[in-house]
Amino acid sequence: MSQLKNKNINELSEGYQLDFIGKDYARRQAGEMPTTVIVPDEEQNNGEGKDSKNLFFTGDNLEVLRHLQTAYANKIDVIYIDPPYNTGNGDFVYPDNFEYSDEKLKDMFGLDDDQVERLKSIQGKSSHSAWLTFMYPRLVLAKKLLSKNGVIMISIDDNEYANLSQLISEIFGEENLDTLIWNKESNGKSGSLKSVKHFRRIHEYVLVGYINKEVNFKQIHEALKGRENEFETANLAVNSEMERKDHPNYYSITNPFGEVFTRQWKWSKEKIDNLKKENLIYWGSDGHKQPRLIIPFDERRTIYLQSILNYGSTTLGRNEFEELVGKNMFSYPKPTELLKKILETSSKKDSVIMDFFAGSSTTADAVMQLNAEDGGHRKFIMVQLPEKTYHTNKDGKEVPTKGGKAAYNAGFKSVDQISRERIRRAAKKIRADNELTLPEDFDGSFKHYRVVKPVKQTLEEIEDFDPNNTNLFTNMVDGFSSKSLSIDGDATGEQTILTTWLAKDGYSFDADVEEVKFGNYSAHKVEDNRLYLINEGWGADQTKELLNQLGTRQLEIQSVVIFGYSFNVAELRELENGLKQLDSKVTLIKRY
Repeated sequence: MSQLKNKNINELSEGYQLDFIGKDYARRQAGEMPTTVIVPDEEQNNGEGKDSKNLFFTGDNLEVLRHLQTAYANKIDVIYIDPPYNTGNGDFVYPDNFEYSDEKLKDMFGLDDDQVERLKSIQGKSSHSAWLTFMYPRLVLAKKLLSKNGVIMISIDDNEYANLSQLISEIFGEENLDTLIWNKESNGKSGSLKSVKHFRRIHEYVLVGYINKEVNFKQIHEALKGRENEFETANLAVNSEMERKDHPNYYSITNPFGEVFTRQWKWSKEKIDNLKKENLIYWGSDGHKQPRLIIPFDERRTIYLQSILNYGSTTLGRNEFEELVGKNMFSYPKPTELLKKILETSSKKDSVIMDFFAGSSTTADAVMQLNAEDGGHRKFIMVQLPEKTYHTNKDGKEVPTKGGKAAYNAGFKSVDQISRERIRRAAKKIRADNELTLPEDFDGSFKHYRVVKPVKQTLEEIEDFDPNNTNLFTNMVDGFSSKSLSIDGDATGEQTILTTWLAKDGYSFDADVEEVKFGNYSAHKVEDNRLYLINEGWGADQTKELLNQLGTRQLEIQSVVIFGYSFNVAELRELENGLKQLDSKVTLIKRY
């Protein structure tokens, strides 16, 4: 022991653990509040996405995860992500900006100048430490969103497999980790033989982190091989009346348009009539084709998912995407077959499923396909960074990036635009392919939100704000509108502030928000709980009306939340004093 002490080694404290440059910083990031606002895409949300329960966030996934911590804590059942693999071929460089000054870094972590430089050396790098610093806070925040029986599934290859295993063990517990191996050439080769030097790598991994490993995965359903879209005519040719008598399954079937198909069928007329009643006959996309049987779930083979996944391939994933959207935009999108199998076994029909590295939106496509097959109501939450497919040169001309030329030429200026378009086209295909069997309430759309930093001007104005100035001439609310933030979507500043606050206060994005009028002033009441006053224009008359409604119990709320920049001192004091005089306790919350 004396030798150990002399070498300053503490045998008991230095157990098995994962260490990397940036770990303390990554821990700190996981505990930070968001520095962005949530801007609703009013055009999408009041248009095609109006009745949808699905969500798509455009923005930095770390910020989105921070925004969802209250509203979605313990509410997400399955998270699947396909993060950057860090192969060293430019697929990953550490993108996060350091959120603190050098002096603050020294103070928070007890670092000297050299250590600060070492920490900041991961910026723009693709080292293992950089990758782990990037992933750590995202996984910590993701865990907090998972339900008590929730799971996270993460696709990865050999480059970071070992590190990710340790990271999941540290965050979720070593006992709450599983490894699945995906044969990425299940139905087609993926890659060139020319690149093989030692072993041909035909696998990737899907690492599974559990909140509670006691959870039981469900069996999955598989159509019996060769019967996936079956309703075939019998192979036996029928040439005469005599032969027809020998084969009683010769009869006529009438489609919904009254068209008659007469021939030898595999099943009895009674079975076909029953299948027609159950809407399990597919007549083709136009309803005029020969009938085919749709295998109902209870007639499929049921098995437990195995640790070796032989579903789909990278080739199939790429072909699927290219048929829907276009060529040369994504190199290795995952196939929906793989996602459907792991979601079928890990989710229920009403599960909430999240992917915060949405990419080509395979996860959303798989969720919609699964719902179409089993009548489920699974909801998806997608998050995608708006990576540009172009850069602007010195002359102000847009030039496609190295990997973004095909997307840019197809009209997509950022990756999130491609992601959303894939969802739209996938939904259209699902509707066409399942025209007669699709549930009436099938959800093939999404509500869209952009998560962005307020513009510099707005931040400066907020910093210089003086609440004692009763003649403030700047409308602070308008600084948060889509127009002021230079993004699409037609959101007013009020809508942005309200959306951001609702998430902060724990309300879901489909919370019941009711407009309440006080004279010509519009306030917003949420679930008979809170009243939000955001816009300018509140005065003595509005305060009087509010107090009257509260006193007579026409309006029942627990708190009033105000955007302080919209109120001068006199208006604020009058409202504050009035609420204090009420018999019922109503809290005033001031936000700046």
